[in-house]
Amino acid sequence: MPNYLWLEAGTNFGMTDDADPTVHVIHSKRHLVTLLDQAHVSWKAYEEDISGSDCPLRSAALYAAKHNPFVYFANVQNSTFYCSAHERPYGELAGDLRDHRAPRYVFITPNLCNDMHNTCSPIHDSIAQGDTWLKRSVPMILGSKAYKHGGVLFITWDEGEGGDGPIGLIAMSPYTRKGYASTRHYTHSSTLRTIEEIFDVRPLLGDAAHASDLRSLFTTFP
Repeated sequence: MPNYLWLEAGTNFGMTDDADPTVHVIHSKRHLVTLLDQAHVSWKAYEEDISGSDCPLRSAALYAAKHNPFVYFANVQNSTFYCSAHERPYGELAGDLRDHRAPRYVFITPNLCNDMHNTCSPIHDSIAQGDTWLKRSVPMILGSKAYKHGGVLFITWDEGEGGDGPIGLIAMSPYTRKGYASTRHYTHSSTLRTIEEIFDVRPLLGDAAHASDLRSLFTTFP
């Protein structure tokens, strides 16, 4: 959970556990989707295995709230209407892309079987489960008009196997450098800074103000 908060706000607000938003409520408005709202940039979090009928503050079955940073913030969770309008079941993404209803900023979280976290039937191999999910999901995104017309897809892990990394990140876009692998040191704050720069929103949040952005991965960058 702290790493997801870092992707949203450039800090973990001193939190080091994975407790649900019912335990941790962050009252700061200094986080990404607040800036997107202020700039009239549409956004949604497509979360696998949520109902879409409420604000998903509690982990249940294969949905882990710790992998959904937005619902920890009071200005998201205090309005059920606002929260549920932006927190949508992952199954809706395909239709939104097909019908050109997808927002400009999309955050996608697989469930605990598909994010390489748990081992589940029928595959019983956590890495293969994640790979299988990506094989279904990535072509759907890359085939969409939203992606083809200047989109970018970041596929990132939330943490390394041990210690401080390395943490994998793949950037896919019509504007990325094909086959390029960077040796620079980046952090989750680098990803956050890059997203802020793409949408031209300020201030740079938390550690993102001091992090390197990911522009070296692109041939053309906003």
